[in-house]
Amino acid sequence: MRFDLTGKKAVVTGAGAGIGLAVTRALAGAGADVLGGARTVSPELKEATPYTMTVDLLTDDGPARLVDRALEEFGGVDILVNNVGGGVKLAAGFLDIDDDVWRHTFDLNVLTTVRACRAALPSLVGRDGAIVNIGSMNAEMADPRLAHYSAAKAAVSIIGKALAAEFTPQGVRVNTILPGPVKTRLWTNPAIAAKAGMTPEEFLDLVPKMSGLATGKLIDPEEIAAMVVLLASGQVRSITGTDLLIDAGMAPPSRYQRPN
Repeated sequence: MRFDLTGKKAVVTGAGAGIGLAVTRALAGAGADVLGGARTVSPELKEATPYTMTVDLLTDDGPARLVDRALEEFGGVDILVNNVGGGVKLAAGFLDIDDDVWRHTFDLNVLTTVRACRAALPSLVGRDGAIVNIGSMNAEMADPRLAHYSAAKAAVSIIGKALAAEFTPQGVRVNTILPGPVKTRLWTNPAIAAKAGMTPEEFLDLVPKMSGLATGKLIDPEEIAAMVVLLASGQVRSITGTDLLIDAGMAPPSRYQRPN
């Protein structure tokens, strides 16, 4: 199935690398004009789209300034992809997660999403638009060491459902993708492998086994991007208010974690 997004105008947050970069490439490859916003505009992002913006999305007005730039550049927004996020930092346990970590994680994952949606929705409503949030399968996991991150991503999922309930009758489809372990710098950083006493290749071979991935491989960012294009295309219009799990067949028992 081929998707033609010619004439569509898209905004992608956290577009400089990883999933955000893959999404930008996929949307642009399908014909959309894409504004990619990132704190660091990478050479790869500039190659993927002529429309980029250096922006700190953690600031109160960062998401709105990104959307405003798209409105100025394109005249409207049809697709919003809330990809910016993070805070995947293992704690020893719940009591070791202090207020600063909770606050930063919610600012980075939840408030960026809320602010971008708030800024883009007036245009999306008028253009039969789509919002795709990039959440995490951690939203469905009870790991005390990542309680802050799991709670933030669960909030993103609930926000997506609430937005769908209000705005789908006005023509805006809202969905959230929940990826499992994706082959991004979270896993490919050589320092992470060195800390485990392994080469990067050895570490990347171990992660699927350690995570119980039935496919035996980490998820490619392009897989997440392909789902974004499907949801943005409107070809399956009845998918809205949904969490879509892409977890490489992660074994169900591993979805409930206890500290070692």
